[in-house]
Amino acid sequence: MNQKIETKKFISIVTPCYNEELNIQNVYDQVKFLFQSLSNYEYEHIFIDNASTDRTPKILREISVKDKNIKIIFNSANYGHIRSPFYGLLQASGDAVILLVADLQDPPEIIKDFIHYWEQGSKIVMGIKHKSKENVIMFSIRKLYYLIIRHIAEINHIDNFMGFGLYDKSIINILRTIKDPYPYLRGLIAELGFEALPVYYTQNRRTKGKTKNNFYSLYDIGMLGLVNYSKVPLRLAMFSGFIIALISFIISLIFVIYKLVFWDQFQLGMAPIVIGMFFLGSIQLITMGFIGEYVGAAFSYVKNRPLVIEKERINF
Repeated sequence: MNQKIETKKFISIVTPCYNEELNIQNVYDQVKFLFQSLSNYEYEHIFIDNASTDRTPKILREISVKDKNIKIIFNSANYGHIRSPFYGLLQASGDAVILLVADLQDPPEIIKDFIHYWEQGSKIVMGIKHKSKENVIMFSIRKLYYLIIRHIAEINHIDNFMGFGLYDKSIINILRTIKDPYPYLRGLIAELGFEALPVYYTQNRRTKGKTKNNFYSLYDIGMLGLVNYSKVPLRLAMFSGFIIALISFIISLIFVIYKLVFWDQFQLGMAPIVIGMFFLGSIQLITMGFIGEYVGAAFSYVKNRPLVIEKERINF
């Protein structure tokens, strides 16, 4: 009697990294320990290195020699915190793919929950950080951003979802068909329309190394979500122009009438003119800034350059 051999399901873990020499070994160890308790699954752990300048590449090479489950992509240059992680997801071959950042602020242990809900039929399982041990001010700014974009976006934007989660192979295949040179993963996942199951967790504070997120990188991803999924800023700029023009006309008319009535007593002075000039100049700069963001997004799309250029692959 022939016995049916059960094939183990294959899970891909994708970890983007840049100058994470203090965390690489730890995140590798934690994922390996996790899958020792998930004996019904095989796995690969893909590290995609964004041209690190510290010891990160050396540590990755040492790990890859000892463990063939570890696969490495070395980018030829630093392609940023948006393009490189997305590209890494597309290189995974697992039945399910999990995005896990290298700084361990997102707890690897809830990967078990991701896999459990995936086995129950969820195509997308999202890690939602409902609490965070990060700086209170930064967390509050993020909440304010989510509040704003939730009300103006053309999609059902997912609050406190940073990309940490599980994606079924069918979802990854759909993402492969999207030719976007600067993809906003969180928006794409919401735009696909599949029901996503949330798993709530508390985000840890970074314990080793310095965060690579600065004001510019946070602004970059925030503005990317805004210009990709909302036309409200452009329309607000246009409405502001109409309103300011109307207010300026009314004020000018009042000044003219007041001057005609009190010709000798009333002196206009420089203050209203200077204030008006600075106010209108500020509105113009803000409007041009928004238009520039939209034009820049369109320009990136038109160039149609690859997400990243690889320098080397190991263990694929």
